[in-house]
Amino acid sequence: MTPFDQELSARLAAIRASGLHRELRCVDSAQSPRITVAGQTLLNFSSNDYLGLANEPALREAAIHAVERYGAGCGASRLVCGSLRPHHHLETTLADFKGAEAALSFSSGYTAALGTVAALLGKGDFIILDRLVHACIVDAARLCGAKLRVFVHNDLAGLESILRWIDTQTSPAGPGKTRPRTLIVTESVFSMDGGFAPLRELVELKDKYGAWLMVDEAHATGLFGPNRRGMAEALGVSDRIEVQMGTLGKALGAAGGYICGSRPLVEYLVNRARSFIFSTAPAPSVAAAAAAGIAFVRSPLGEERRLALMSRIAELPDHLTVATASPPSAIIPILIGNETKAMEVAARLRHQGVFIPAIRYPTVGRGKARLRLTITAVHTSEDLAQLAAALHQV
Repeated sequence: MTPFDQELSARLAAIRASGLHRELRCVDSAQSPRITVAGQTLLNFSSNDYLGLANEPALREAAIHAVERYGAGCGASRLVCGSLRPHHHLETTLADFKGAEAALSFSSGYTAALGTVAALLGKGDFIILDRLVHACIVDAARLCGAKLRVFVHNDLAGLESILRWIDTQTSPAGPGKTRPRTLIVTESVFSMDGGFAPLRELVELKDKYGAWLMVDEAHATGLFGPNRRGMAEALGVSDRIEVQMGTLGKALGAAGGYICGSRPLVEYLVNRARSFIFSTAPAPSVAAAAAAGIAFVRSPLGEERRLALMSRIAELPDHLTVATASPPSAIIPILIGNETKAMEVAARLRHQGVFIPAIRYPTVGRGKARLRLTITAVHTSEDLAQLAAALHQV
């Protein structure tokens, strides 16, 4: 080994010793309630494909048609010559779906977060995060140069205390100066716990202190609200949130991330979001599939799938003693604590034919390892019974 590889091997040994080693598993099947891994068919309770659209014929056909007409790749960034019609159609469809003036799509939710936060904030500004927000938002906060503050999960009193402190640190802007900006960022449905943010109260607080609010609807889009736009719509605060973020790879069945909001916001991001400006455009097939996913979600079939999902979630307590959120969430954490123990439980479940990988640090805090159980609309009552039998066995 070279000294370089010796160093990395030592680091890997330390990762293994702490129970935090990760490896890629090759899946030899399409996303569905059952997947094939290393020749074994497993009942899959780990996917974010909440409505079962990742392998839906309408999305596959849209992707195939886009490949036939526009090719496999875009050839350049969106601002050079890679901004193809499927991207524009997706963004028009997104804006209409979310009831926003405009939308901008990104190659992933991660790049949407990094590009947007860094474009909006800089040195001298403030960013305030719920402690449980996704890692992409944490990384965006660290990279943007703003002063970072964190409040205990859903602790409105703690958030207001931070906002009040910031208010005492910032004086009114003088001639030629801009008052520091404050951005609060939360998820509407938290990805690891399945709980919900108090969006109405957050909106009231940000308005009281003149802050901006960014809400990640990744795990809510397609599942909540009269038009299935997300929790902001369900709670009636969509028009009071400055930045609505989400992903196209969960309930919408495709891939990518997006930002929805005002036309000035989207135009500004086109000019200042570096992860957008300096990335080759996403494949046209991906954009077309995402637009088809939105169309499906908005259709009567989409409502049928949503109701099927809620029915499965409501049925889960008949099979398992688990804590479920209110309103119902498709994400149910089964807390274990010790990282090595969580890995052992996940391995034993695979022997029972059930796939639920262990979630460990840094995705969750140290000593808070868990199984992250996710339910989809295409699971059956029989699937839940098999899951319960396997969990009881291990």
